[in-house]
Amino acid sequence: MKKIVPFIAILLLSTSCISTKSTLKNVDDNAPSPSFIDNDTFAILEYSKDKKYGYDKDYPINIYYGSTAYETLNQYRYLNALAGPKGEKITYTKLENCCPFPTKRSVMGVGLLDVYILTWEGQSKPIKLYLNMYEKGILKVPVGLTAKKN
Repeated sequence: MKKIVPFIAILLLSTSCISTKSTLKNVDDNAPSPSFIDNDTFAILEYSKDKKYGYDKDYPINIYYGSTAYETLNQYRYLNALAGPKGEKITYTKLENCCPFPTKRSVMGVGLLDVYILTWEGQSKPIKLYLNMYEKGILKVPVGLTAKKN
């Protein structure tokens, strides 16, 4: 009995940290795999009309492709495909992980979003994008950005 009580307490605490229902709104398991400009850059042909796409934690950019083993590479491939509003070269820095959600593509059953800060010359305020390496979605250019020219 002494061993069961701490186990139940840990179980209750750990399940309270994450909802069993995902709040992600734009997951599409039938999304096509992205094409490439080169080995380091996805070819993004669509522009989002949704102002929340990528800017809101419930509407992250879902970049799952092949395996979560490629997590950082796929994030870079996506970010390398973006440019500023007038085609400016962007720089990006990972800020943090946040916003746990349930997923079948993680051994633990939980995924985290990766938050990146994007900047470019002449920009008045850096922007923050939420990327999700665990789920699929159609890759689009967020409102206010452009696709990088080849």
